[in-house]
Amino acid sequence: MYRPLADEIRPRSLDDVVGQEHILGSGGLLRRIIRSGKIPNLIFYGPSGCGKTTVANIIAAETNRTLHKLNATTAGISDIRAVINDLDTMMAPEGVLLYLDEIQYFNKKQQQSLLEFIEDGRITLIASTTENPFFYVYNAILSRSTVFEFKALTAQSVRPAVERAIAIMGERLNVTVRPEEGVVSHICASCGGDVRKAINAVEILFSAAVASDDGNLVLTLEDAGAVSQKSAMRYDREGDDHFDILSALHKSCRGSDPDAAIHYLARLLEAGDLISPCRRLLCVAAEDVGLAYPQAISIVKACVDSALQLGLPEARLPLAEAVILLCTAPKSNTAMLAIDKASADIRQGKSGNIPRELQNVHADSAGQEREQGYLYPHDYPGRWVRQQYLPDELRGVKYYEYGENKTEQAAKAYWEGIKR
Repeated sequence: MYRPLADEIRPRSLDDVVGQEHILGSGGLLRRIIRSGKIPNLIFYGPSGCGKTTVANIIAAETNRTLHKLNATTAGISDIRAVINDLDTMMAPEGVLLYLDEIQYFNKKQQQSLLEFIEDGRITLIASTTENPFFYVYNAILSRSTVFEFKALTAQSVRPAVERAIAIMGERLNVTVRPEEGVVSHICASCGGDVRKAINAVEILFSAAVASDDGNLVLTLEDAGAVSQKSAMRYDREGDDHFDILSALHKSCRGSDPDAAIHYLARLLEAGDLISPCRRLLCVAAEDVGLAYPQAISIVKACVDSALQLGLPEARLPLAEAVILLCTAPKSNTAMLAIDKASADIRQGKSGNIPRELQNVHADSAGQEREQGYLYPHDYPGRWVRQQYLPDELRGVKYYEYGENKTEQAAKAYWEGIKR
């Protein structure tokens, strides 16, 4: 039976696991827990292909526990019952180790069905998820588990696995393998920290490789590039990666770092996501550039409209202009602070009646018209006259404070002169 290379190369001991030095390195907390043999309920959180399943297999092997594997995308209550039925039998005298992959796909009832058994230790749960467990795993499970975060692997960490995969494939086919210069580095760099993706790329390369005149099997850099195109991207339109990249784009613009902002824009566009950066850049223009350069939102809107009309790949050009403009523009969040303060007052019930002079003159019933008392500013010098605009309950409240930038300071000076 055919055995995928990624499964054949899977490490059998902690020393063979690549990456994750922060938890599995010498003295790492998870390594020490595994070595003790006293395994608590664990939740492994991290991207695909970083070793979560591998470590669960190693834990089962090193603790001689009966291992059950369930994938939450396909498993149901009946599968959980089957695991429970194994408890207190000759097959599992010391309880079972349940590896539950993609736990975020289990609903609350399914997760709660495990509580009684993980509480008394008959089931030791090792759950894995690619999503933030604090958002997707119910508190009752979280409170009984220890969360370990697995990180995407670096290209350097992936390299030993790729070299070993090439050697194994050479042994399988009984041929001498000659990778062109840069092939291994390219696979390692383009797998996006996913060792499984890198191993799969090696397997595909061998399928397409052609023997040279001397009988060696040549792995070409051109083929490696074709196999791994866009595979370095980690992106899920509905998952954490999507919002992490958008957050990084926004904060890089706010922090006036055009290089970082362009990088995150490129990651979104390379994944084919055009709408999300358009919306986020309009937000940056209003929230972070604001009144320091009020024209920014009009320019960004023009860039966004152009991008949507052009479509990808040309859309990257006006959006790059918008990003660089927002990064290099002066910053002010005074408008955001003002509306946030006003909204907070409204939510707390601080509103009050609109002053009579500001009410709609047509609001009075026929025959009951009253003098409104509104002073029309254009009839006065400087187009301004002192009168009350806020309700009596909020009289004197200040929501807007002028920013320190040139534009707002100029407006402040102008109005201070008029109002004096």
